[in-house]
Amino acid sequence: MTSVVLRQNESQDQLLKRFRKKVVKSGILSTVRRKRWFISKSELRRVEKKKAVRRIKRRQTGRMGE
Repeated sequence: MTSVVLRQNESQDQLLKRFRKKVVKSGILSTVRRKRWFISKSELRRVEKKKAVRRIKRRQTGRMGE
C-alpha cells in the first residue's frame, strides 16, 4: 500500500504529485490494468511474442540510418 505523509509547509498539490510519483514507481497501476481481465497463459505468450517481434523490427529500422 502506497502512502505519503503531509510535510510541513507542503501544499495539497505537492502532496498529490508526490503520491502519484510513488504509485507510478511502485507499478501498482500497470498491475491493476493488466489484471483487469483474465488472460490465459497461451494468449499471454502470443501477446508477448507479438510485442517482441514489434520491438525487434523497431530496433532494426532504427539502425538503417547509421
